[in-house]
Amino acid sequence: MTDPRVLAAEKAAIAPLESAPGPGGLAFAGALGLLFAGALGAWGWQLLNGLEVTGLNSPVFWGVYITDFVFFVGVSHAGTLISAILRITDARWRTPYTRMAEMITIASLPFAATCVIVDLGRPERALNVILYPHLTSPILWDVVCISTYVTCSCLYFYTALIPDLAFCRDRWATRAGWRHWLYMVAALEWTDTPLQRRVHNRIMTGMSIALLGLVISVHTNVGFIFGMTIKPGWHTAIIGPYFVIGAALQGLGGLGLIGVILRRVLRLEPFINEHHLNQLRRFTIALICFWTYFTVAELLTTYYGGIPPEMLVFWSKVTGPFAWSFWGMILGCAVIPFILLVFQPGRLTAMLAWSGALINIGMWLERYTIVVPTAASPFIHTLARSYVPSWVEVMISVGWLAGFALLLASFMRVFPVLTLWELREEVEEEHAAEHGAPES
Repeated sequence: MTDPRVLAAEKAAIAPLESAPGPGGLAFAGALGLLFAGALGAWGWQLLNGLEVTGLNSPVFWGVYITDFVFFVGVSHAGTLISAILRITDARWRTPYTRMAEMITIASLPFAATCVIVDLGRPERALNVILYPHLTSPILWDVVCISTYVTCSCLYFYTALIPDLAFCRDRWATRAGWRHWLYMVAALEWTDTPLQRRVHNRIMTGMSIALLGLVISVHTNVGFIFGMTIKPGWHTAIIGPYFVIGAALQGLGGLGLIGVILRRVLRLEPFINEHHLNQLRRFTIALICFWTYFTVAELLTTYYGGIPPEMLVFWSKVTGPFAWSFWGMILGCAVIPFILLVFQPGRLTAMLAWSGALINIGMWLERYTIVVPTAASPFIHTLARSYVPSWVEVMISVGWLAGFALLLASFMRVFPVLTLWELREEVEEEHAAEHGAPES
């Protein structure tokens, strides 16, 4: 007989699949769709008129678009963190978060890739990386890493879905329509035999290890795009690891925010309980401490070095025209989330949601603080220029964020939001422990 917790989880996980969206949901989706359509229109305007409709100039060739690119790659790390790291370590509190995290990864990566295409101005020039490869260029290796990351993340997401697709197949067996055919084909004749379970678990563990190494290489290489130049503020050995820890913190913050929202909207309180929320809180606090350490180490190294071009960028961030983004980064990524999560002046769910939102805002500001001040402060001071994003850049950035949210919501209308097969295994292990499993 199936455990009542599993039955309740199955009911909650497929509730968005079986019910039609309400007026509020339709209005929300419509608003997101309009923003995304506006972003496509702004991109079309840019294609017609060129990059002169943006705030980009010489020497500020990179601005909001590259900031968005690094930001969306950071968002995608949620899936790798929860699904890969915690699956390898067999941390059971991951169970309610894994499917959400994997959906966040898949939904964010298309927008990360297209940010680079938008920044080019002429999208067809992206083919030059393939047609005329330069093996010493970090940009080539970034294309290779991102492409591999997208492919492996999709395979990882699909492999983890197979047992739950079979559950949906059986539930929709007597119904006609596209869902029945989708689940029937995608489930790959899964019958939940002990052999299939063992093979599936081994594949998931192997893919988790491979994906963990891949995700570290991806964001390290994103950092190398900056760090392998000799520009002040970028040319530092710490930039690769700094990007990795920042992406990890951002992905976890995004998962905290989205997890709390879905917990409330989909009524998942029985499955994302205080224990799960507390574990996520502790993990986030640890990553805040790591990120703060890396940030202080980088600032102290620059300050005590005292190299004039480096100090020009340093002071432009700390007290100059980019102080708003620098101190916003410090407050959003470290100070306020740390206070909220350690001292908890309110409900834990509210603290996680506010911290997740602030961390992601702070991480966007961090990427802006890395990209723009260095570009605006070249070695030849007479070439220095200010940079202000145009309405086109703002519209595309907001629209891409809306598109990400719309794609994530669409996934939840097709696939179960909880990883049911992991929950079943967890319940079975608890039953075996309670009734005394025979010793081998």
